[in-house]
Amino acid sequence: MRDLPATFRSLLAVCLAIVSVGIGQAQIPAATLTQANTWLQAGEADKAIALLSPLPTSGAGADQVQNLLCRVRFMLEQWDQAVAECQQAVKLNGQVSDYHMWLGRVLGQQASHASLFSAYGDAKHSLSEMQTAVKLNPLNGPALSDLGDYYAQAPGIAGGGTDKAQQVASQLDKVDPARAAQLRGDIAVAKKDYTTAEQQYRQAVAVSPQPAHEWTVLASFYKDRQRWSDLDTAIQNCVSTAAKNKDTGIALYDGAGVLISANRTPTLAAQMLENYLAGPSKSEEGPAFIAHIRLSRLKQQLGDAAGASNELAIAAQMAHEFNPAQDSKH
Repeated sequence: MRDLPATFRSLLAVCLAIVSVGIGQAQIPAATLTQANTWLQAGEADKAIALLSPLPTSGAGADQVQNLLCRVRFMLEQWDQAVAECQQAVKLNGQVSDYHMWLGRVLGQQASHASLFSAYGDAKHSLSEMQTAVKLNPLNGPALSDLGDYYAQAPGIAGGGTDKAQQVASQLDKVDPARAAQLRGDIAVAKKDYTTAEQQYRQAVAVSPQPAHEWTVLASFYKDRQRWSDLDTAIQNCVSTAAKNKDTGIALYDGAGVLISANRTPTLAAQMLENYLAGPSKSEEGPAFIAHIRLSRLKQQLGDAAGASNELAIAAQMAHEFNPAQDSKH
């Protein structure tokens, strides 16, 4: 018999591990969860779903399965399914801060795509989940950032308020000073105080040990202000900073997104996406299949029709349920 490709050998080993546990124990092997998370981070949505979907919905590890499925559905922008999976994770184990954080995120996305009547209820539920996430773990930096952003951007009728956001920023000072400064920049933008916003975004760059991401935030700010020269400088700083630390590769994905939305320097945007996809730090925050879709558009724009077609084919192999038209960065 011919040797199986490494990917299929890995999948076979995981499946055998599941079977070996036995139905009675309903114990999900740690290796299975690790493999599913690896595929999630790599943007391999189809592989992650194929592995996770048949797993037990109760017993040890089932809460982690539901959370992972929720995050895969989040990548695919399948909000209703993501909400159901995240709710199940919370139901199975309501003491995990991250489970509430993810449910809050998904409900927020669902609210942004819902009718006005439904959006209000989803937004309030999202806020409740964010608050719970922070209550369960006051040191959860991403959850604090989510809660602060909600307060900064939501109207008072939906529980928002910049004074509340400022309180969260004070909490973040002790957890992640860069996130705290970025949140204060977001609060200033909400108040249309763009001078203070720029100062705070620059402060985030200054206090971050690896500020590639913070440079993309500043670049996005300059895009919205149509300060093109400053945008270009911020992107170049993002690229040079990311080159020094491969763990910050997600900044290349984000920075390319800024350039695409600004319709600026497509050659550089394409190179940033290629470097992200070739690097070791792909993340669910920048789904690889979406990176391939965006790279396809850029290659088409640059006259490489064959390359564009190949990128779309790769994306389809990774996430066949995702329609390229769903991506907002056209």
